[in-house]
Amino acid sequence: MSATELDHVRFKEGQRLHWDAISVGWLSVADTFERGARVVTARLLELGGVGPGSSVLDVGTGVGEPALTAAAVVGPSGRVVGVDLSPSMIDLARRRADGLGNVEFLVGDVESLDLPRGGFDVVLGRWSLMFPPDPVRAFRSLAEVLRPGGVLAASTWGPPETAPMLSLGFRVLARWLDLPAPRPGPGPFSMADPEVVSRQLTAAGFTDVSVIPVEVPFDLDSAESYARFTEAVTPVELREAARGLLGADTSALWADVAASVAEHRRPDGTISLPSTALCLRATASHG
Repeated sequence: MSATELDHVRFKEGQRLHWDAISVGWLSVADTFERGARVVTARLLELGGVGPGSSVLDVGTGVGEPALTAAAVVGPSGRVVGVDLSPSMIDLARRRADGLGNVEFLVGDVESLDLPRGGFDVVLGRWSLMFPPDPVRAFRSLAEVLRPGGVLAASTWGPPETAPMLSLGFRVLARWLDLPAPRPGPGPFSMADPEVVSRQLTAAGFTDVSVIPVEVPFDLDSAESYARFTEAVTPVELREAARGLLGADTSALWADVAASVAEHRRPDGTISLPSTALCLRATASHG
């Protein structure tokens, strides 16, 4: 195994541990997140042409979306498979499926999927494809499981300044914890450049590539609700660093996170954080 391959293995193991650790947190704020995220889900299903009878793969499904929404659309004659690197996420997704017969959830690595070649009409990836260490390899893996002419419909985040739902809270964390600037590589904003993503998809063998900006209307009940969301999805090591800095009572940190969205407060106290997603559509050309 080369040094690069070993680095990738270690990175993925770190990712697995990270997502396992925050899986319950993500589930606790899923309703808050889905108020906006369902707009992206609907757009991805539209871009993919998902309908009754479709065979759909959802990569990086997390606690089950957009797989569960897709299952309702494909109906009993269709099939949905949700895959995630995190066993804990998959366990929660299976519980949420509540016996649905047309959806299953599997632990798997997007770069090396153990699924039939050409077995799916559509691959969905909602804010999940920014994390594999080798994006082109991941895209090639997805092309292989699509039938010829099948469609990849995925979303990434736009640049941080266009995605306050994610970036504002972590900017506060970075200031309190004196974090270094993010290094190039996998991360929430690693696919924020449409030209770069288009080149990666083309290099992986996709054709008819398009990148469509979509405004996502994230609305929260209060600034405190935003702080709770941010705390729930914050990596465990950062929460531990906060306790190391502040002791057991980290409430001042999360109060500062709440204060970071003050300028986005409506007169009724709710918070509006419209954020930009980039929705990708590409066609598998093998055959």
